[in-house]
Amino acid sequence: MNLDWLKSGIAPLDNLISFLHKQSKTNDVLKKQVIMELRNNLNIFKNAYMNDVSPDTIIDLLSNDAIQDAIKNNFTFKKLKAGGIEPYHVFDERNKKYIGWTAEKLIEKIDEKIVELKLLKKMNKGSVEKVKNNVQLMISNLYYRMKLLVDFIRSDFK
Repeated sequence: MNLDWLKSGIAPLDNLISFLHKQSKTNDVLKKQVIMELRNNLNIFKNAYMNDVSPDTIIDLLSNDAIQDAIKNNFTFKKLKAGGIEPYHVFDERNKKYIGWTAEKLIEKIDEKIVELKLLKKMNKGSVEKVKNNVQLMISNLYYRMKLLVDFIRSDFK
């Protein structure tokens, strides 16, 4: 899979992963699980880029279990970051459409995209290799949503 869109983001990605590692040291179990899952998913993207991993493998490795558990347990995602995404949280042009969104709304879209990718793979005999959907775009959109969420959580504003 061509992950060139990730090339310019590897150094900042290391910083985001490091930040999430520090943030995972919390007593709130659900918050900790969501943050660790976000960190692990970003690590999947980083390692997929470095090792030329297939979209099928990326999809298999992506997880949304902690998000699902948090939803089942009525976790309030504003514990990750209260307020809405402002222009100063957005570092990638393609994420400007998320200005005004909350952490909860963005998490819901991240969860939705992971579910969609996994279902797409199941519906096509365990591979997205021959699907008509633009899987590369779907995966890159997912990555940029996750990156935006971490940029939002990490911001010192609000």
